[in-house]
Amino acid sequence: MSLPLPDVLPIQPFTRPVRGTVTLPGSKSLTNRALLLAALCDRPVALTGALFSEDTQLMTEALRALGFTVAADEAAHVLAISGQGGGFKNPQPVDLFVGLAGTAARFLTALCAAAPQGTYRIDGIAQMRKRPMKGLIDALRALGADIRCTGEEGFFPIEIHARGLRGGAVAIDARESSQMLSALLMVAPLARTPVEISLIGDVRWPFVQMTAAIMKSFQAGPAPAVERINEHNFRVKLTPYSAQGVYAVEPDATAASYYAALPLVTSGRLGLENLNRGLQGDTAFLDVLRRVGMTVAESAGGFVVSFEADASRSGVTENFNEFSDTFLTLAAIAPLLSGPTRITGVAHSRKQETDRVAGMVRELRKLGQDVHEHDDGDGLTITPRPLKTGVEIETYGDHRFAMSFAILGCHDFHGDGRPWLSIKNPACCAKTFPNFFDVLASLREKSLSSL
Repeated sequence: MSLPLPDVLPIQPFTRPVRGTVTLPGSKSLTNRALLLAALCDRPVALTGALFSEDTQLMTEALRALGFTVAADEAAHVLAISGQGGGFKNPQPVDLFVGLAGTAARFLTALCAAAPQGTYRIDGIAQMRKRPMKGLIDALRALGADIRCTGEEGFFPIEIHARGLRGGAVAIDARESSQMLSALLMVAPLARTPVEISLIGDVRWPFVQMTAAIMKSFQAGPAPAVERINEHNFRVKLTPYSAQGVYAVEPDATAASYYAALPLVTSGRLGLENLNRGLQGDTAFLDVLRRVGMTVAESAGGFVVSFEADASRSGVTENFNEFSDTFLTLAAIAPLLSGPTRITGVAHSRKQETDRVAGMVRELRKLGQDVHEHDDGDGLTITPRPLKTGVEIETYGDHRFAMSFAILGCHDFHGDGRPWLSIKNPACCAKTFPNFFDVLASLREKSLSSL
């Protein structure tokens, strides 16, 4: 068991090139989708390789409160869902707490709206009350859901008086979060008639494709339930959920981005075990690293990323719209690259755990960097300048700030292993990667012992 993290954590640089392999946690996105779908199956389902973190714990606790049985074996990374017939039976109102977990918030809202009966009150922390929900709430209401916003309209807290969904045609605006469309897609097969969905505006497709694919894994029959008619229209059939008993969760591609970038900071070679270009669009970040100058090799056992100490690290221009959770990883290490790095396609990230664009601008400027926040609000350009030392990075309670800047801190700025950068509230990594700093420390020790 690891020791509790301090409020401010100095990052110990690597004094030798990184060596070894990393076993990544399970995907948060896939684990929470699989939990919801398993709860809707007609038989017990075991999720192997599942993520155990704050976000998935919130989802698990909510399902238990709704009457489902969820057994957890953290050592084996298995979540087993059973007792589906006991769901939605509580005659009393059920209170669900989602913290700051966007997936849990959107998925549980849709699940409870599609329930045949019951009253459900859903809320989170103060920051969750600012995150976008209106597109999903409006769409569920159009399908017959009784959803009452008990605070500000379009935001948490909400109260749902469940009576099922009638189905039919519905429009949804999921520009602020593709999770809203994913939530609607997953519960659409529960409606009384097939659901035809029209999109208002664009959406990030990789996460929608992930949702459609995992739905297919949890449904019987050769034909997928989700049919994409054209760029902005879907048809969802009333195909029941019926898993084969076991669903294997892929390693988290977003979490992989931090360690994939580590050799660029320390030089060396690192294996990312069992990561593959499967359901997760965030593996596109590996292609960004290639353009920066890394060597990225793919094999049946995962990826191997490497970087030679005397190689060049180039600034790049990248549109992160479809894999925006990884833009912070590149932005944080941009001070080490040669030439400007221009990041676009991330306007929607201003409404996630925090305003990630504005936060990244502030923290990089504290480090002495020349940072331009784009006038259209859609990104930033970072021009490297000499790094300032003794800086404490504010994380805003956002796990991705903590992990991204921790990788930058592994750069041996002084040449003697002395820390030069600290992370405030490092424990916020518990949201998706509770042992992130343990893994980092283990790799540092292995690099010291390697020849």
